[in-house]
Amino acid sequence: MPDIIIAGIDEAGRGAVAGPLVVAGVSCDKKTESLLRKMGVKDSKLLTPARREVLAQAIEKTAKDIVILKVGACKIDSHRRGGMNLNQIEGVKMAEVASFLRPDKVYIDSPDINLFKFKKFLEKMIQHEPEIVLEHKADLNYPIVAAASIMAKVERDREIAKLREEHGNLGSGYPSDPVTKEWLSEWISRNKQFPNFIRRSWVPAELMENDRLQTRLTSWFRNRLSSDCP
Repeated sequence: MPDIIIAGIDEAGRGAVAGPLVVAGVSCDKKTESLLRKMGVKDSKLLTPARREVLAQAIEKTAKDIVILKVGACKIDSHRRGGMNLNQIEGVKMAEVASFLRPDKVYIDSPDINLFKFKKFLEKMIQHEPEIVLEHKADLNYPIVAAASIMAKVERDREIAKLREEHGNLGSGYPSDPVTKEWLSEWISRNKQFPNFIRRSWVPAELMENDRLQTRLTSWFRNRLSSDCP
């Protein structure tokens, strides 16, 4: 009897204002899952960046298959303008990852509060019929999901590092990060709009761009009134 192949799927960068959303999937057999636990694989948020890098290399050597998909900021904005919410964007990518890996059973960290609705969405999108285990914080409960969490986080960190090299220290890319806030504020003070690696449909970026436009319009009207006055 062939080994049952399981997979875990998780994301990184869901709430960020800068950089991509990264969705990762890792597959292995049951024996390898036990090995992941022994290696110390756990939720990426509980690990230091250096430890994540070490474990990512170990996962690459141990897993059957790994799939990593990235959704750029401009693509997220485009999807949102087309009527998709973030859960749907993420769900489509999770289904693509599951379809690539083709496991017998897939564990997924659900982004949606409504587990039943999100599971039905995934069942329609995944190209085969694996058993789907959908939970909140699945990365805390299943080593295979934690492995996916690590791969997603490491890839996103690498993408953010590239952006820092090109555009200065923009912090973690999350709107709650003071360094990111300052970078956004400085950028929009010098430019008409944000670059394509910023999610312009996110409220912080949208408000800043609108404020910038309003300031420019106010200045234009003031100058116009001054020039028209005797």
